[in-house]
Amino acid sequence: MVGAVSVLAKYFDAWVANDANRIAATVAQDCVITECYGPVYHGRERVLEWGRAWFEAGGVVHRWEMTDYFATADREVAQWVFECTFDGNRSTFEGATIARVADGLVRELREYQTTAELYDWQGRWR
Repeated sequence: MVGAVSVLAKYFDAWVANDANRIAATVAQDCVITECYGPVYHGRERVLEWGRAWFEAGGVVHRWEMTDYFATADREVAQWVFECTFDGNRSTFEGATIARVADGLVRELREYQTTAELYDWQGRWR
């Protein structure tokens, strides 16, 4: 994973802790968070509302593990494996996050999800 604790690591860890307040504490007041499913959340208060609603609906994040990571002065990028239960369905998928960070907080974050089963190409597509 990451040697020093990154802004993204704090954000991911807050989700694994299932703690909406900790999630909100990792984002800037005027943040923009774009989920891989389509919803966009503007501002810390909306992120807090989203987290609370997600957990109250029975959502549980079991694991959000970084498998690759790099950072520049104002960007953090991670590939990851995410495992959660929502609506009674447990699922695991791979994805990536691109984040713009400043002052130790997420300013903008965009997630991408792998939606098809990965396979080694052997001259034909599935």
